[in-house]
Amino acid sequence: MTSQPARATPAGGPGKRLTGHRLLWPSLTLLALLLGNLAFTHDFFAVRVRNGHLYGSLIDIMQFGAPLILVALGMTLVIATRGIDLSVGSTVAIAGALACQYIATSSSPGSVGTVLTAVALALGVALVLGLANGLLVSRLGVQPIVATLILMVAGRGVAQLITDGQIITVSSGPYKMIGGGHLLMFPFAVLLAAAVVALTSLLTRRSALGMLIESVGGNPTASRLAGIRAAGLLTLVYVFSAVCAAVAGLMISSNVSSADGNNAGLWIELDAILAVVIGGTALTGGRFSLGGTVLGALIIQTLSTTVYTLGVPPETTLVFKAVVVIVVCLVQSPAFRSKVLRRRGTAPPRPTTPAGEALPHQEARA
Repeated sequence: MTSQPARATPAGGPGKRLTGHRLLWPSLTLLALLLGNLAFTHDFFAVRVRNGHLYGSLIDIMQFGAPLILVALGMTLVIATRGIDLSVGSTVAIAGALACQYIATSSSPGSVGTVLTAVALALGVALVLGLANGLLVSRLGVQPIVATLILMVAGRGVAQLITDGQIITVSSGPYKMIGGGHLLMFPFAVLLAAAVVALTSLLTRRSALGMLIESVGGNPTASRLAGIRAAGLLTLVYVFSAVCAAVAGLMISSNVSSADGNNAGLWIELDAILAVVIGGTALTGGRFSLGGTVLGALIIQTLSTTVYTLGVPPETTLVFKAVVVIVVCLVQSPAFRSKVLRRRGTAPPRPTTPAGEALPHQEARA
């Protein structure tokens, strides 16, 4: 009776699967930033209840990071289709300007009906802007970076035309609720962002929508041959990105009770792209991670908080953030980590046959 060859053991155990998880490094980065802030501010993790509302540095990070989470959420689905949306910053400015302009010129700015109409107006215009981006990319074949760059430049001018180049200030309690209000002790902006993230996750992970988006971005030719209507999906993700940016614009303008067509949402598109990349979604399209995007947005916001905590001079803030982001991206890169381990003398494991025997060097190289 012949003995059977031993079966090869799985390539990676629990530890290997843990280190290879896409959310590990963003989670560790966020934890490191939070602990770093704790070293300089001893009550950084303290959460207090004041007038029935939660306050603290962690609450502030979530509240001020809510607009970026929304913008990055829409950017994630766009990038998953091998696209890019540079117009989200202008959409943020347009949405805030439209809402504030409508409320400021209304006879009853404190009315809930006025605020709801202003919100509907901003979201409706954002839907049209996203539809224009989507049609340029999907129907006319314009490169995404070019199509959205048009609105990025023109949209900022449109926002300033709406505000007449001035900062529009509004005094409306219901409108203030969107970005600066509280519900069930939590900031309303945080709850709204969490609801949008949960709904997006439900639609993309509990239905075929997420798989279709990944297939269009991962292999456009195969998805076309499979009968997937890529044009409709491309248009959908750009519309979703614009609507998310509009909600973020409402949050930002509501929090400061004013609209600034020149500075509102300025460079938020770059922070959103960084958040998506830090979260583990590749710019080449295909698989995406909504959880990673949320972590990436929180990392960017925590980094901004760290800059103020450390007292970094304003003129070097962007350089400081760039250095930290580069380090984070390098640490997340498997190729970079393998090179560092190889230089330390840790050789990668040699390939084996199905029987578990090591291959000769010539076959291993082949």
